[in-house]
Amino acid sequence: MLPLKIGMMGAWNLDAGSSVHAELIGREWVRKGHDLRLYSYLHSDFHGTTFVGEDESYVTRCFRVSGYLDPRPILNSDHDIFVVQNLGMLPRDGLRKIFHCIRKKARTVNIIHEAELPSDPSFYQFQWESIVCFDQRYRKFLREAFPEEKIHVIPFPCHPIAKGNKAEARLKLALPLNCKILLVFGQHVEKDLELLRSISTLGIRYPILLLVVSIHAPNRIVASNIQVDIRNEAPNIGRLYDYLHASDALILNRQVETKAVVSSTAHQCLGSGCPIMALDSPFFKNFHKEILKYRTADEFEACLIEVMESGNMVMKTIQAAEEYARKNTAEKIAERYIELFQKLLTQSLTTHGFERHEMETSTV
Repeated sequence: MLPLKIGMMGAWNLDAGSSVHAELIGREWVRKGHDLRLYSYLHSDFHGTTFVGEDESYVTRCFRVSGYLDPRPILNSDHDIFVVQNLGMLPRDGLRKIFHCIRKKARTVNIIHEAELPSDPSFYQFQWESIVCFDQRYRKFLREAFPEEKIHVIPFPCHPIAKGNKAEARLKLALPLNCKILLVFGQHVEKDLELLRSISTLGIRYPILLLVVSIHAPNRIVASNIQVDIRNEAPNIGRLYDYLHASDALILNRQVETKAVVSSTAHQCLGSGCPIMALDSPFFKNFHKEILKYRTADEFEACLIEVMESGNMVMKTIQAAEEYARKNTAEKIAERYIELFQKLLTQSLTTHGFERHEMETSTV
């Protein structure tokens, strides 16, 4: 298989779900020898709340959330495939003005991160060869606006399995060895901290440290019966996995009203060996035994006791999470995209060949 020239437009090295997705598959394409050109937000105006990594040589920052787009890096590059991630957050009007130029050279693919059909008409001004979504919930609403034969379901990728030694990770991070550590991190720690009372209640029975890793964390957290360690940082993936390896559980207390949504954080963390405790919400619809789910404070405390006691349910959860991550590893998901791209290119050659034949016979 010849390497493909892939252009991709979207978030990169940012704390946004679309960035997690783009990085997982994009870096796999590069690792497999494909030529990736990544077009992303300027540092002055971006989708997300902070940067979490340094850019690779193939990254060009040429647009803003506010609508600015410098088209020259895109137009000056050759692509076999041009991919957009999370179109609703991109400079759509600027992209529309150059889209005909892109389609002269490349097959176009839209990876849907929207939870429902957008109300903004500018979302529908593009002609895509393929539209990709993460599960059947997305397909259901996409069928209302796009031809079904163009819609493809490819699951959200998982970070590769990367387990670590708990004691070594704690020493590296200057964390205590003699307690249970509960980790919360990222943009939405205020939601996780709503469980502080339940955690404090169990702190009477178990030595617990609540580890809060976020630039959005409050400067001070008052809690009884437990220790609290606040790390004001936005860790890159390596540092995040150090925190996961040091912890006894990751808490994701995330609620959402929309139905079509996935947790990029869960997919990013499943392969760490750290069990995930999550509120039973649409974010985690596709997970079953892979995550410890709860609906109420009592159920959360029951799950937490399982973690404190290293119960059998926790061991089964870790095993199921690893199986899920292996099934949907970034390498496998990235290859599914390559298979789709190859199919689109083959169809393009067939169609264009037919068109040329028709033109030639019509002039005879």
